[in-house]
Amino acid sequence: MSDLLIQRALISAYHKDGLEPICKKLHQLQVQLYSTGGTKSFIEQLGIPCIAVEQLTGYPSILGGRVKTLHPAVFGGILARKNHLEDQQHIQQYGLTLFDLVIVDLYPFEQTVASTQEEKEIIEKIDIGGVSLIRAAAKNFEHVAVIASTNEYPLLLQWLDEQNGSISYDQRKWLAAKAFAYCTHYDMAITRYFEQFADTGIFFAEASPAYLLRYGENPHQSAQYFGDLHQLFDQLHGKSLSYNNLVDIDAACKLMAEFEETTFAIIKHTNACGIASRATVFEAWQAALQGDRESAFGGILISNKTIDESTAASMHEMFFEVCIAPDFTPSALEILTKKKNRILLKQKSSISTEKYFKSILNGVLQQQADKENYTDWNEVTRPLTSAERSDLIFANLVCKHLKSNAIALVKNKQLIGKGCGQTSRVDALRQAIDKAHQSGFDLHGAVMASDAFFPFDDCVKIAHEVGISAVIHPGGSIRDEDSIRYCREHNMGMVITHTRHFLH
Repeated sequence: MSDLLIQRALISAYHKDGLEPICKKLHQLQVQLYSTGGTKSFIEQLGIPCIAVEQLTGYPSILGGRVKTLHPAVFGGILARKNHLEDQQHIQQYGLTLFDLVIVDLYPFEQTVASTQEEKEIIEKIDIGGVSLIRAAAKNFEHVAVIASTNEYPLLLQWLDEQNGSISYDQRKWLAAKAFAYCTHYDMAITRYFEQFADTGIFFAEASPAYLLRYGENPHQSAQYFGDLHQLFDQLHGKSLSYNNLVDIDAACKLMAEFEETTFAIIKHTNACGIASRATVFEAWQAALQGDRESAFGGILISNKTIDESTAASMHEMFFEVCIAPDFTPSALEILTKKKNRILLKQKSSISTEKYFKSILNGVLQQQADKENYTDWNEVTRPLTSAERSDLIFANLVCKHLKSNAIALVKNKQLIGKGCGQTSRVDALRQAIDKAHQSGFDLHGAVMASDAFFPFDDCVKIAHEVGISAVIHPGGSIRDEDSIRYCREHNMGMVITHTRHFLH
């Protein structure tokens, strides 16, 4: 396939950043420029001649600028195949002007959605003509080069300079692939906006530019991240985030979003190995660490309040991968940045995901986010003490974010033992009890949360034997009454929520 010498270019750009050197280079190469409206004025202000698209169409810009380039004289000049006999006949018959290069920059729809809730303003930023021009030029890449983003401006300048105004076939095909990707991303953003009014029933994969990761879960697996981390975090220090970092950060942020009072958590392989709520960040950190010092090594730390100097000094003594907080005091930053690879993230906003996706088999599962903590609060045995009630609320939230089967043991708003990812609920409870004993906790007066119902009364029996005073679970077993009866007979509190929290 031959190189394409650029002789005529159609330019329509919303943003003019980076456009000046492009226009000057094309003018230097004696390329004839065509444009409309503000872009035409911009080009002419550079002292470069530019032909108005209206001269080709015979129509002015109409409907408040909604229709400018949507005309056969324009699209015929983009879609015409120079090696096709019938197309050549139509070119002659209708006097079509052929374009070799199309440069289009789309209306900023996503930025508008992010900055306003005014529907009319948002709708006007849905680009019609621009997307159509891009798709037409990309489809006809054999005869036309398309630039659909300012990201490609430097490359275009390089090619024009090195290749004396020509673009190769492979380069045009590469640009076409980029152009279709930009259009897909743009259309997805529009669809996401309208999905708040109607469920489309269609799965759209994220089309954000890929962020290459060092590797996946394991070094032999390649990986990419699609999304905008800068929307959520400012990375203040440390190495680039890994696949496993991102998975754990996601789990940490979802867990911490459940708490309003001062809380600190430590995450390991997406599960909380320590979490506590206290009057100060330092106290919360100390209590979270006490929950499982052994597992905390190399974990992800997260606080919902500013990290201060005393907390940072204590944290600095331990190896951890990432720390997430709404802010860090200057003295805390000075301490924590002493380790060059330690990742510090300032969280700017909370995660507000409404839907979760999972790739399985040859398809994708979609479900609503689990935002329901409990449907009911039925105290089915005896009245709870205020301490039991607050601890059960805390334990239920923690257990919701542990991998199933899951048990959380809590005392004084501190996770003191947990069992997770077990094939048996009894095994999860035994693991939680063992963890609590390994850390030196007294389970008398502690409470227990389960992510699903107790199929038998064995769990409440084991819990009672070690001193646990109250339990919370969703209920729903045909043998719920066995567990309820045992708790009544042994003066244990029990809450049934009717809300299960499986997490796989």
